[in-house]
Amino acid sequence: FLVIPCPLSFVHVGIQVLFLLIGARWIYNCFQLKKKFFKRNGGLLLQQQLSSSDGSVQKTKIFSSNELEKATDYFNESRILGHGGQGTVYKGMLAAGTIVAVKKSKIVDEDKLEEFINEVVILSQISHRNVVRLLGCCLETDVPLLVYEFIPSGTLFQYLHEQNEDFTLSWELRLRIASEAAGAISYLHSTASIPIYHRDIKSTNILLDEKYRAKVSDFGTSRSVSIDQTHLTTKVQGTFGYLDPEYFRTSQLTEKSDVYSFGVVLVELLSGKKPIFLTHSLETMSLAEHFIKLMEDSRLFDIIDAQVKGDCSEEEAIVIANLAKRCLNLNGRNRPTMREVAMELEGILLSRNGINIQQIGLRGALDAEVKELRRDCNVASWLAVHMVLA
Repeated sequence: FLVIPCPLSFVHVGIQVLFLLIGARWIYNCFQLKKKFFKRNGGLLLQQQLSSSDGSVQKTKIFSSNELEKATDYFNESRILGHGGQGTVYKGMLAAGTIVAVKKSKIVDEDKLEEFINEVVILSQISHRNVVRLLGCCLETDVPLLVYEFIPSGTLFQYLHEQNEDFTLSWELRLRIASEAAGAISYLHSTASIPIYHRDIKSTNILLDEKYRAKVSDFGTSRSVSIDQTHLTTKVQGTFGYLDPEYFRTSQLTEKSDVYSFGVVLVELLSGKKPIFLTHSLETMSLAEHFIKLMEDSRLFDIIDAQVKGDCSEEEAIVIANLAKRCLNLNGRNRPTMREVAMELEGILLSRNGINIQQIGLRGALDAEVKELRRDCNVASWLAVHMVLA
């Protein structure tokens, strides 16, 4: 028998083939688009940077866009953790159940793209318990993505400046956070594989984990330097209220620029005030300038945060205030190094816990405070501090 094909079956086959061709074309276009984004987002530059880092780089995972879209429920607004200078951060859950923070950069021009690549390279070289850990990145999306360990308890800024009746930072916890953050910045300056200047130290860039341990974050504007360099001449970047006036004036970034910014954070911890705040007469004022003026007028205790006055001894307040004052010196050369700052804060914590500072070799780190107190405080206050350190 001769079987004559039904014309309708030809139509069905033709439609199926058409859909297959359209699907294949769509997949091909998506693949090509991802390749285009990867190249545009600096993938080739990143590969070059990572491969030239002489083994000092930790393994950085390259995530697919599908992984991170599923992890963040397609970047749902309900997953937003916060907004930063370089982008928006979302909470996500990877397929394995790991909770992560996904940073979605803003649409970037070529200069911003360099910042993004810079952040990946710098973070891949850092291994410190008080620095937020980079898990990987994704470059095959319209804007580049970074994947970090998730730090659950928010930022230091939130705890200092946003109303929270359930929990307030005690004085001892503030001292510990200051000590941990200072240790992390000291590591960046002098212990990391290459010295790194953060350039945007502020309370919003100090995250707190579930045990309220400090984690320094946001390295988009950071710069690495060769060991024999003392400064970099760069386009001025930073945050108003924390920005080193000397760096702003000269465009020369040094490790002491981070010291100045950290000094502002110390005053925030001491006072509970924002770096730029409104006075009772509704005038905008710099916290650093206000603090220095009060110190010069011997009115330090006018600025102490009421929430910690009962826990903060007069002697400790004076020592921390004088350390902050040295950090805020307008001449960078007269500021301490972050290593010195970290040692002094560690010494204060140990002394508070009843450990003899002299026995562990930290007495010398605090001697500078005593000299400063002799100049800036009345005799009675200095004697009180001297008794604590003795």
